[in-house]
Amino acid sequence: MSEHSNESTALDESHPAAEEVQSDSEEGAMAQESPKNSAAEIPVTSNGQLEDSHEHSFNRDLKHSLPVGLGLSETKITSHGFDSTKEGVVEAGPFPGGRAQQKSGPVVLADEVKNPAMEKLELVRKWSLNTYKCTRQIISEKLGRGSRTVDLELEAQIDILRDNKKKYENILRLAQTLSTQLFQMVHTQRQLGDAFADLSLKSLELHEEFGYNAETQKLLAKNGETLLGAINFFIASVNTLVNKTIEDTLLTVKQYESARIEYDAYRTDLEELNLGPRDANTLPKIEQSQQLFQVHKEKYDKMRNDVSIKLKFLEENKVKVLHNQLVLFHNAIAAYFAGNQKQLEQTLKQFHIKLKTPGADAPSWLEEQ
Repeated sequence: MSEHSNESTALDESHPAAEEVQSDSEEGAMAQESPKNSAAEIPVTSNGQLEDSHEHSFNRDLKHSLPVGLGLSETKITSHGFDSTKEGVVEAGPFPGGRAQQKSGPVVLADEVKNPAMEKLELVRKWSLNTYKCTRQIISEKLGRGSRTVDLELEAQIDILRDNKKKYENILRLAQTLSTQLFQMVHTQRQLGDAFADLSLKSLELHEEFGYNAETQKLLAKNGETLLGAINFFIASVNTLVNKTIEDTLLTVKQYESARIEYDAYRTDLEELNLGPRDANTLPKIEQSQQLFQVHKEKYDKMRNDVSIKLKFLEENKVKVLHNQLVLFHNAIAAYFAGNQKQLEQTLKQFHIKLKTPGADAPSWLEEQ
């Protein structure tokens, strides 16, 4: 200890740390006298300055011991004397007179973070549960064990529509067959007329006879083409009615039937839960089942209303379309077989049907622009 005091006296008095070193050496002497605090001796370097390694290690240990994210402005260090039982206490908290720093930016709560995989898994679970319930309902109905919701008036209209669709499809097939056969006949008559005309020019003794037959066959071919145009127009209109208008209504009917199955499935599920015991475990299930039943009931009522409206408009449209097409078909057939060319042409003008000129090629792409 005497060596430290001699070195400290030999320091230049103008050195700024001389007084601090001297006071530290005195405190070190007092600490040596008390055996209680002998370990609190502070080493001093040869030039009279405190050793920095101890201070750096102390600050480093202090930083590691602080909570993560706590700034130095929020930390207050309270040191006690060496004769105290506490060597040092680090208190974390807002520094007196200082401001607490807050991080700017949006705050994201953990509950609001959604996992796409979990959402897909939940959708698959709901779909599987709904499919299971609907399949069970269908099997129960086929086995005669489950109850089924039936709208007698609506079901009768749907059955009539399906039966009419089959009959209209049969008429459509027969009309297409007639059109194909008539086209072949007209083509044959045109070729036969050309053959008679050629022979009338080459056979002088039978010139008139071949000529009459040539004109007759050409006239029949022309009238056949006019009738063919009327039949094709009839086929196109009936095809639109059957394969577009009626098919669209039947698609809505299928959606209505699916909604009816779901409604009955959830209705049966709710009825089974209501027949069981009511306790703390079953009451939440009953409440959830009641909510799902209400949702599917509203969907079923909406689809039933949509089907009723579509059936009403379909019936009006069907009557109007078929009335015009049946009149066209009748007048064209009657005029053709009566040989009334003017009446046949008048029928086509009445329905605004334009015939292609025989032998005319399709318009070029420049004409279509």
